Amino acid sequence: MVAQSRKWVVLVASTWIQAFTGTNFDFSAYSSDLKSVLGISQLQLNYLSVASDLGKALGWCSGVSLLYFPLWVVMFMAAFMGLFGYGLQWLVIMRVVSLPYVLVFLLCLLAGCSICWFNTVCYVLCIKNFPANRPLALALSISFNGVSAALYTLIANAINSGDDNDTLYLLLNALIPLLASVAALLPIHRQPPSQQPLPADAVRHDSVIFLYLNIVAIFTGLYLLLLNSLSSNSSIARVLLAGAIFLLILPVGTPGITYARNWARQTIHLVFEGSRFNLVNMDDLELYKELVGSENSSGARILNGNTHSSRDREGCCANLVGKDQLMVLGEEHPAKSLVRRRDFWLYYVAYFCSGTIGLVYSNNIGQISQSLGYSSRTSSIVTLYSASSFFGRLLSAAPDFLRDKVCFARTGWFAVAIMPTPIAFLLLALSGGEAALTAATAMIGLSSGFVFAAAVSITSELFGPNSAGVNHNIIITNIPLGSVLYGLVAALVYDANIESSNGAVLRGDSMVCMGRKCYFDTFVLWGFMSLLGLASSFLLFLRTRHAYDHLERTRRRMQFS
Repeated sequence: MVAQSRKWVVLVASTWIQAFTGTNFDFSAYSSDLKSVLGISQLQLNYLSVASDLGKALGWCSGVSLLYFPLWVVMFMAAFMGLFGYGLQWLVIMRVVSLPYVLVFLLCLLAGCSICWFNTVCYVLCIKNFPANRPLALALSISFNGVSAALYTLIANAINSGDDNDTLYLLLNALIPLLASVAALLPIHRQPPSQQPLPADAVRHDSVIFLYLNIVAIFTGLYLLLLNSLSSNSSIARVLLAGAIFLLILPVGTPGITYARNWARQTIHLVFEGSRFNLVNMDDLELYKELVGSENSSGARILNGNTHSSRDREGCCANLVGKDQLMVLGEEHPAKSLVRRRDFWLYYVAYFCSGTIGLVYSNNIGQISQSLGYSSRTSSIVTLYSASSFFGRLLSAAPDFLRDKVCFARTGWFAVAIMPTPIAFLLLALSGGEAALTAATAMIGLSSGFVFAAAVSITSELFGPNSAGVNHNIIITNIPLGSVLYGLVAALVYDANIESSNGAVLRGDSMVCMGRKCYFDTFVLWGFMSLLGLASSFLLFLRTRHAYDHLERTRRRMQFS
């Protein structure tokens, strides 16, 4: 029972790490000041945001380090990377030291690596301590990364509510992850030994606790989203920050719930069992073995029959949808075979043209707000994106929560989640008003947040859970690639409008483009690219829905046998 209690404290510790280490979300808050101090162009500023994203391309380093160092050592290595990377940038922006652009670029790269290393620590904690509830643990932990910008805004306003607190974000980025690592050290150091398989009733009881934790998480997100606009006053910001910290600490009481197991079984769990609302079933742990083993041949026969019928119906599109179609979920794909599959490239393009665009958009929020004349609203818009991303990440658990209510492939949910992105860019292209900027930012944050959190589970299901670590690192190479390409286009369009416009103004040592035209062409291009991502995700859904249907049929047969 003590081990079961400790694992929940470990999960809460992972949410703390995620909540305070999403330091890339507040880049827009200080990017304009950094641009002015360094005297660089928009294109050069874009390369600094790309440097942060390049840390994801080096994510394998954190996995290798875990082969030689304890988990807590890797966590503090990440914390000191951030301390050094962000700390020196703060000294530069405060004009305490002067560094050449190349060194600032390397500092951004080092700071970006720290984020990736923190994420690896959290993934390992969830996978190790919740083998039976892995998707729910990952979704909950990853979701808290989306509230980082809102928390940092509260902290910055609590320290200094003036208009000149943008540079404070860099100092907070350097110090707060280190403090969060210190707070999480004891739970991580005392985490339980490797979890043994749980009985079915224990897994169902855990599902009730996950439901409780998700309710607390939703309330935390709403608290930060709705009340953050009141934090412009330092006194109010301090009160709101105290409330946010209380909400983050509240789940530490979760171990008490584990001791109330009999009560939960007799009340809450019976209600769920009566309505057939089961979040997790222990039979699912054997499902992949059956699918890749004895069910392989029967699954192939069923899906081949469906493929032939779909070819008759779809005509010229049959080859694209039916050829080399995925037979079953959970089959392991080594890296060499992964890149030869059409499903991989459809998935790669869908991610590249959806979640990655949302990330690049978040890096440009500062300049977008400034060009539209809403510089004073930058912090609140960054907070809105962060909070929307948080709720999108929480929604990625919808397929698991609604599994017995709605039978729908996870790749189908993925396609639905991408739909708001092209609508948002259409709205931005048609209007430069504050309402349009706010609505579009919320939609893009919600969509990209879902994509980021759902991607780990989709990679595991389509290409095998044992290979997910390597395969997912291959998938997310699209992020630095997209950051370079999308950001480059945005920067070139921005700088071109400065040269050809009378609306440019001088801010510090750099020119600033003012007006809707600064990003109009960029919004149009990003909108078309997101439509390509939507089409790619829909094709991926068509190619994988039969495998998901087969998974659901097998699960139900095992459940009622």
